[in-house]
Amino acid sequence: MDNLPLGPVLGVMALTLLWSALFTAVEAAQNHLAAQRPNNRAGDRPRLEVMLQSLVLSKTLCNVVSVILGTLLAIHLLDARGPWLAGFGATCIILTFTEFLPRLLASRHPQAFISLGNGLLKPVFKAIYPLAWPFECIAKLVLRPFTVQSGPIAQQDNDDTTGKLLNELAKDARAHKPQLTNSIQALDKITVNDILVPRSEVDGINLDDPIEEIIEQLIISRHTRLPVFHSDINQVEAVLNTRRISHLLPRGELTVEQLLAACYEPYFVPESTPLQLQLLNFHKQQRRLGLVVDEYGEVQGIVTLEDILEEIVGEFEDEHSLDNPHIHPLADGRFVIEGAVSIRELNKCLGWHLPCDGPKTLNGLVTEALESIPETTVCLKIGRYRLEILETEENRVSRVLVWQTGALSLSGRKR
Repeated sequence: MDNLPLGPVLGVMALTLLWSALFTAVEAAQNHLAAQRPNNRAGDRPRLEVMLQSLVLSKTLCNVVSVILGTLLAIHLLDARGPWLAGFGATCIILTFTEFLPRLLASRHPQAFISLGNGLLKPVFKAIYPLAWPFECIAKLVLRPFTVQSGPIAQQDNDDTTGKLLNELAKDARAHKPQLTNSIQALDKITVNDILVPRSEVDGINLDDPIEEIIEQLIISRHTRLPVFHSDINQVEAVLNTRRISHLLPRGELTVEQLLAACYEPYFVPESTPLQLQLLNFHKQQRRLGLVVDEYGEVQGIVTLEDILEEIVGEFEDEHSLDNPHIHPLADGRFVIEGAVSIRELNKCLGWHLPCDGPKTLNGLVTEALESIPETTVCLKIGRYRLEILETEENRVSRVLVWQTGALSLSGRKR
């Protein structure tokens, strides 16, 4: 130890730290480019051609060699206090010069480091890969039991409805490419608030209810994902995946603890988010349901991936299709319409032009026009449409008789 050559040791340490910094910069440059979402295709971006397994092994070996040499040098110079000071000093140097500094440089010049890695490091990593391969195999063996257990759950999360919608969208895309392009571009002009399911119609689980009522509600529910809250949906706790607890429902074995274990964190969506952006956000966040909130954080309803896909696919459907359970045509050409129907859906199905820039449902439109809670004997005109309230329920319009007229006015009168 007394004959330790200080010059060569310091030179080797500096060299290993330099290579470790280079490896970190190349890896960070690849991650930085992969995280970007430019308008050009992914194939147009520079791509790292070296083997990441070799890069990780080389970086780790350089750091280990640096720590060992630093420890030997510290023991040679400082005796018993050497290892402690060497550990602290090596940690500071490695973090500063082989982690933070290279990553900052790589974020500023990612393409330069990618080119450097593909040119200088590619032959080195090809030679080192046989040494890294055993460690990769060991890691895969360690993860194999966990992969087998998580596979079925991930597979169960694929809704049949979404699969059918995607198939339908692909079929329509082949037959109507221009229309599909226009439909997707139109999503940027439509916000989440335009297609959300209002909070009054959201089916959710109230944790304050007895577990027996919750089980009965889950048995008859047709939804795969349900918000879970205390007393009110504004106090939402999580979102339940009902498929994970469906086997416990027939025998009534479900407990609150098991229900919460099958939940995941809620995902909140601002009501002004354009649908095109929200479609990308659902993909990025790996979510299929979002809770829509206003500027004050109040929950306004929910939006799902299926809702957005239906908005795209619906552009190819006949605009006069009456395939809507809320719309009931009569023989004389008039329609009995439920108050909960979305105005956008109503306009789409019947080819009408009721105003949809304010209230989102027919009930809201009638209430806003009358500026009061309506009675069942009220009749009003909105534009060229006449609306006669047939039934109210719990201070809401539940059924309305609607037909077109030639007048263009906004008025209300009692019979």
